[in-house]
Amino acid sequence: MYVCPSCERPINQATEICPYCVTDLIHLRDALETEPPRKPNPAAILARWGVLVAAVWVFLWFVMPERATDQRLQAEQVVVDAIQQVQSALASYLAVQGTFPDSLEALGERVRIAAQQAQGQGYRLVYLPGNAAPDGRTRSYTLEARAGNYGYRSFYTDESGVLRATQQPRPANALDPPL
Repeated sequence: MYVCPSCERPINQATEICPYCVTDLIHLRDALETEPPRKPNPAAILARWGVLVAAVWVFLWFVMPERATDQRLQAEQVVVDAIQQVQSALASYLAVQGTFPDSLEALGERVRIAAQQAQGQGYRLVYLPGNAAPDGRTRSYTLEARAGNYGYRSFYTDESGVLRATQQPRPANALDPPL
């Protein structure tokens, strides 16, 4: 079907005069056919592509998260800081009480926040007090940071304060190399 350019009603393509608006379609077709086709303006095309590329770049700039740092190293640093905070609190507790606590809850809010930060990075802090001496005091402990993410290091420390780490998929222990 063909549409009359004047009244925009459907008509037969071979029609010379529109039956609805009585427009002479032969002269109109000749005028349309003799008009040269317009060439696209290169400046307009470049401007459209420039706007498109800029829009995509702005979208990616604001939407995509920053990946400048290695997430694994950043997570491990947060855990090492948490372990150091717990070690500091354990040393203070030992200096005041003369023994290590039975659990990390006795160390207060600062240690709870450090444990939560480690957990937020996919680690679980495990505190194990040593056996009590004959006088009832605990003078040793182990503290492990077990990685829940594959490829992350696990950490271990004890009352000596030496931090050890392993890349193997197991909890770190006293035989692993110091950090």
